[in-house]
Amino acid sequence: MTPKVSVIVPCYNEQATIGLLLDALYAQTFPRSEMEVIIADGLSTDNTRSVIAEWTREHPDLAVRVVDNPRRIIPAGLNRAIAAARGEFIVRLDGHSVPAPDYIERSIAALEQGLGANVGGVWEITPSGKSWIARSIAAAASHPLGVGDARYRYASSAGEVDTVPFGAFRRSLIEQIGAFDESLLANEDYEFNVRVRAAGGKVWLDPAIRSRYFARPTLTALAKQYWRYGFWKAKMLRRYPKTIRWRQALPPLFVLALLALPVIGVFWRPALWLWVAQVVIYALALALAGLQMALKRRDLALAIGAPLAIATMHLSWGSGVLAGLLIPAPQNPSSAT
Repeated sequence: MTPKVSVIVPCYNEQATIGLLLDALYAQTFPRSEMEVIIADGLSTDNTRSVIAEWTREHPDLAVRVVDNPRRIIPAGLNRAIAAARGEFIVRLDGHSVPAPDYIERSIAALEQGLGANVGGVWEITPSGKSWIARSIAAAASHPLGVGDARYRYASSAGEVDTVPFGAFRRSLIEQIGAFDESLLANEDYEFNVRVRAAGGKVWLDPAIRSRYFARPTLTALAKQYWRYGFWKAKMLRRYPKTIRWRQALPPLFVLALLALPVIGVFWRPALWLWVAQVVIYALALALAGLQMALKRRDLALAIGAPLAIATMHLSWGSGVLAGLLIPAPQNPSSAT
């Protein structure tokens, strides 16, 4: 029987969470007999594949297949999985995500109702551990000061947006606009949705479609993640300059001002005062956001940790964008997903 829905999952070294994803897919309200799961594995060096193999032996009534992704980049993995998929509908997830039980049912219903060409929902950011900094990173990653107008982090009403995380779409959409861009190591979803909108399709966000997403566990991992996001965002913006949003412009401008104002101040004294004002106002905004999160979540550690996480996100992303504007991209990018 040909499945109606193909769930595609790029992954690399996800032994800690891939079982949680498979359990969540097994618990879906959508019929298992009409689903298949295609996991594009970037030749994991941990126990990811053995976890998948053991899980499939214990759950033979859900079709799960693994395909190789030797390039170890997310868009290549997505394209490998799509090539192996048989379903009319494609639902894209990640190895460190956990969809709600009605995730697939709601996604397919929205597509069949014609609400959008690509449909997605809201992330419920979950800490990757119990440490105070892991909790702080998760809180920061769902706060407007940290993510601007990225509505998929906190939206409460459905509507048309510029992008969604993951996404669900008809297979025919790939035939219309093309596959995921393998020249990008990040921002492949956003670039895909730019082409969806350019072709006249809607990108639809419904907060009733929910999934848990595990945030990075440390500030170092968070910094690497957001620098990579920023670097490849710059590459995408060079191709689609009209797609820039205010939330994307502020961090690189902030970092540029942090670096440039002290230098300008050597020749023009008021620039130093502008730099001091910038730092003080930013620190106050971070402190207020941290206090608000600490009180709301009844976790005093967030008063310190959340400002650190937000600053890490802003400075890393902004620096990455500036670097991406100046440094050429590798000709044949290949990296772990």
